[in-house]
Amino acid sequence: MNLPLPPNPHAVFVLVLTAFALILFSREKVPLESSSLLVLVALIVGFEIFPFAENDTVIHAVEFFSGFGNEALVAVCALMVAGQGILRTGGLEPVGRFLAKLWKSSPSISLLLTLLVGAFISAFINNVPVVVLLLPVLISVSLKTKSPASSVLMPMGFSTLLGGTCTTIGTSTNLLVVSVVAEMGLETFDMFDFLLPAVLAGSVGIAYLWLIAPRMITKRDIAITDGTPRIFAAHLAVLKDSPIVGAPLSKALELTDGKMKVTALERGEDKLFIHQDLILQAGDHLVIRDTPVNLKEYEKLLKGTLYPADSEDIPIDDDHPLMADDQQLAEIVVTEGSPLNGTTLSNYRFSDRYGLITLALHRTGKKLKRIHKEISDIRLMNGDILLVQGPREQISELKQRSEVLILDATVDLPFSKKAPVAMFIMKGVILTAAFGLLPIAVSATLGALLMILTGCLSWRDATRAMSAQVILIVVTSLALGAAMLKTGGADYLGSVFVALAGNASPAFVISGLILMMAVFTNIISNNAAAVIGTPIAISIASQMGQPPEAFILAVLFGANMSYATPMAYKTNLLVMNAGEYTFSDFLKVGIPLVFIMWGMLSVLLPLLYL
Repeated sequence: MNLPLPPNPHAVFVLVLTAFALILFSREKVPLESSSLLVLVALIVGFEIFPFAENDTVIHAVEFFSGFGNEALVAVCALMVAGQGILRTGGLEPVGRFLAKLWKSSPSISLLLTLLVGAFISAFINNVPVVVLLLPVLISVSLKTKSPASSVLMPMGFSTLLGGTCTTIGTSTNLLVVSVVAEMGLETFDMFDFLLPAVLAGSVGIAYLWLIAPRMITKRDIAITDGTPRIFAAHLAVLKDSPIVGAPLSKALELTDGKMKVTALERGEDKLFIHQDLILQAGDHLVIRDTPVNLKEYEKLLKGTLYPADSEDIPIDDDHPLMADDQQLAEIVVTEGSPLNGTTLSNYRFSDRYGLITLALHRTGKKLKRIHKEISDIRLMNGDILLVQGPREQISELKQRSEVLILDATVDLPFSKKAPVAMFIMKGVILTAAFGLLPIAVSATLGALLMILTGCLSWRDATRAMSAQVILIVVTSLALGAAMLKTGGADYLGSVFVALAGNASPAFVISGLILMMAVFTNIISNNAAAVIGTPIAISIASQMGQPPEAFILAVLFGANMSYATPMAYKTNLLVMNAGEYTFSDFLKVGIPLVFIMWGMLSVLLPLLYL
């Protein structure tokens, strides 16, 4: 085995920066958009201070900004806006209603049909609105049939990921790979060029999700399906006329028959040590964890006020009818496109906007590090669940706005008179691109404009649909991919890969590429893995004297195998919270699916393209 000579200093810098980026992208504590911008700035500054000029190739630092105008990024953003139009108008609601009715007659066949419908729609529409559509449907079915929702939510989420691999517009990852291929001067892929391997492998994956996966998932009565809300952390403010003022903490526990579990006590800015003889004072905040029903019961028994902390200063009147007869409790999920994602309730003025009181916050699989903070000051994340209380009319209005996913299976999905218009526009986007009448970037941009002009979306909805995280990770990944290609870093890694493979067959190398991308995508961003892997795959194919299609698709399919971890893809987080899954649940169900797809594609790609 003869390894190639080390690359030039610029290529070494790019490879080291790429490795650093992959590590940084996998850190949950650092926002992905911050990591992306840091890597992009490091790349630009490095090439500006030390320009690259070798073999008639000159790289100017400003060239790395070209990703902001890249055709793939334009298409991704436009499709996100168009997809938001479908979600905002409830355009897919008839599908949800049909599936809900079918589940009553034949649950097994209905699960299969739900998986197939989710996969089919996700081939053309971003899978986030598809999951948002199907979550309440499956939860409603679980309530009515008394079957565990945990058995079907994860398979449904994975089916949308399988469907997204079928077309060039199914995922942003696909669009980026196709874009990189075009930039490198190779023949690009049309919308359905890799439909055959995707459908053949995906069919086996769907069969696994239908017949095997539901039996592997631990049966649990999640909060929504058993009618018992999940445990929440909340504050109970002690008021002046409370029977426990001047009494020890033990009396408060006695009044609740010992059921109340106090995890902390705050007095002003201080957090006091918990013990039975601690004398309570007016204004103290008891930090407790329990179900919503029990939290309200403790509020009544102790004559206190549940969070927010300063609510005892607000008189209960017509403007603040917290205890009115029309009050409802609702659980809402913060989704990626929600204006709440990445901000705090206080900054967003949630209470003022909607007239709702936030009682508690639930974050699956994580303990809030500062549970004593005001809930309104905690920065919300994708997948967080809020317990809110307010008038029935206000909660109904929030449901219609589609800014958050409401886990209330008894309420109709939003549907407006604009829904047929939104669906017509989306069909036009897909068909004009599929028949080659317009490039997808053009048709999607036109579709996004029509969504706004026809009133399916407001400009605020449109801008909210575009994620800064997606934009920056795409631009940074494109910049790193271009730098690796132009400095020779991609050729070097390709040579190393070929040298390590020795005399292995092309089919073996393709299989190795798929597996490597599958590992990367479950740890780091799937877009980063795909864009960085594509030039390497093309270089490997060139050095082995093989047609590049199979190697490129190995990267594309491998980078879409985001099944093994909840953080691998945004819909995984939504499903994780709604189904109360643990990290190990994803490993148990997702890893076999990765191996199934890996095995199928390792056979299909060489067979179809070599």
